[in-house]
Amino acid sequence: MGYTKGLHEVADGVWAYLQPDGGWGWSNAGLITGDEGSLLVDTLFDLRLTAEMLEQMRATTPAAGRIATVVNTHANGDHCYGNALLGGSEIIATARCAEEMLALPPSAMATLLRSADSLGAAGQFVRKIFSAFSFEDVPLALPTRTFERELDVQVGGRTVSLLEVGPAHTDGDAIVWLADEGIVFTGDILFHGGHPIVWSGPVANWIAACDRVLALHPTVGPYGDWSEAERVVANVHALYRDFGDRSPSDALRLMGEMAVLAG
Repeated sequence: MGYTKGLHEVADGVWAYLQPDGGWGWSNAGLITGDEGSLLVDTLFDLRLTAEMLEQMRATTPAAGRIATVVNTHANGDHCYGNALLGGSEIIATARCAEEMLALPPSAMATLLRSADSLGAAGQFVRKIFSAFSFEDVPLALPTRTFERELDVQVGGRTVSLLEVGPAHTDGDAIVWLADEGIVFTGDILFHGGHPIVWSGPVANWIAACDRVLALHPTVGPYGDWSEAERVVANVHALYRDFGDRSPSDALRLMGEMAVLAG
């Protein structure tokens, strides 16, 4: 499967929706279909992108017209800000994810972009990486159901296992596992071709999450040419916090330091 934009069938009735180049904000999603409906793994960073994705899904399979369940793998907006377009669906996330979603609603991102000029290097960096997205007038649609540790849901006779693996990338990370097909939707526990970023940690938890994914026997690839190398700034700070140092965790300060490295 090439890394090209759009819907790619990875098993019978299971699709990955890809957004090259996978950098800041350009997240991926998944669709799992059954006899009487479907489950969507994550929405996208804004309503336009989510609507485009849903249109392509519905044109590909009738089951996408009946998305009964949405799973948000974590609270970063590029995996949940499009929830508002799925108002009739049950939205599931970990309890920690639901709490974290309240801390950074779309309105906060809109305000951040509007005030970018007053925020120095961090503001300019945020504008550079997020100006392609629109957060104005995007309502926050929170999960309607939460879980801890594990939850199995049924999609047209298919068992879909939701496994909590955070805090790692964020406070409430989860992965989605289809045992019968051997497919894992990893959210941002794995990054394809780009450097991962530790917003929460501890890093040991992320390593444990990766070990858990590996135990499910997915395919792994090279990482020497990953993009977004500036994310190492946040990751080094996360490690030092793990070591007991008072390294900063404020996202705006980290963005400023990443902007220096990226520049």
